[in-house]
Amino acid sequence: MELGSIGGLIAFVLGWFFAQSGKFIGDLVVKKRPLSFAEVVDCFTRSGGMPSGHTASFTGLTVFFGLRDGFTSGLFILALAMTIIVVYDAVNVRYAVGEQGKLLNIIAESDHNKRTRKMRVVEGHTIPQVCVGAILGILLGFICNNLF
Repeated sequence: MELGSIGGLIAFVLGWFFAQSGKFIGDLVVKKRPLSFAEVVDCFTRSGGMPSGHTASFTGLTVFFGLRDGFTSGLFILALAMTIIVVYDAVNVRYAVGEQGKLLNIIAESDHNKRTRKMRVVEGHTIPQVCVGAILGILLGFICNNLF
C-alpha cells in the first residue's frame, strides 16, 4: 500500500474514532458520572447519534482522495458515490428502521401474553448529525492530505 493510500485509510479511521469519541463525551455529560466498561464499549460501537461516524469516515476519505488525486479523478468519483449512498442510507433507511424498531418495542412491552420480546434498535441519523459528521470528515480529509 502506498503512503498516499494510507492517508486515506487514516482519514477514514480517524473520522470514525473522533465521531464515536463525541458520542462518548456526550454520554459523560448527560449521565454526569463515570461510564461503565459496557457503556464505553457501547459508545464506540453504536450506530446513530451525534455526530454521524459513517458520514465522518466516508467524507474524510472522499475529501482526502479529492485533494490528492483531483476532484475529477475516478477514485474521487467512486468515493463520492459511496459517501452519498452511505449518508442517504443513514438518514433515510436506517433512521426509518430505527423509528419502527422503537414502536415495535413499545408493542412488545405492552404484550401481556409475552409472545413478543424487545429487540435491539439500530438507529440512523438526523440531518444535523450528518452535517456535523460531514464537517468533521472534511477537516480530517484536509489534515490527512497535509500530513500524507
